[in-house]
Amino acid sequence: MNNRGITLTELLVVIAVVGILVIALSFSFQGWMGRYRVESQIKTIHVDLMNARAMAMTRNRFYLADFPTTTSYRIRVDTNEDNLPLVVAGDTILPTYPKTVEYAVTWAGGTIQFDKKGIVQPSATPLGGTICVFTTTDPDYDCIVISQTRIIMGKLNSQAAGDCDSAHCVKK
Repeated sequence: MNNRGITLTELLVVIAVVGILVIALSFSFQGWMGRYRVESQIKTIHVDLMNARAMAMTRNRFYLADFPTTTSYRIRVDTNEDNLPLVVAGDTILPTYPKTVEYAVTWAGGTIQFDKKGIVQPSATPLGGTICVFTTTDPDYDCIVISQTRIIMGKLNSQAAGDCDSAHCVKK
């Protein structure tokens, strides 16, 4: 039986293999974290929009959501009950808003206005509008489709066109 320990060659081979694995896993981890952050941002916006819809129905008031900049959004209550999508005196922005986001959000639809029944008003929001996050990562969710009665998370078909495929996603 040989109890001399390990040789220098064996030690160098093990260190080289461990080094290669660490480098390979760190690149994989960085890509995974980028996808996770985009998905987390989309899911947060989705939950906030769903909560605004629910509050509109339970509190019998109009709720409005908009994106004043590409890196922030806010939800407010139409406390003066003028039913206007514009920010006017008397509208109350909810306490935790505006929220800032890490990745730029693309939304050309103006204000998302939920009526007292939780339905998106077509006069304020073009029906079929899409909230998109364009990144180089490949997340499972990177867009939200807004229709009159649904808010659906999806995945962009092409980064250039901004076509959101929500067919494979859970509809709420």
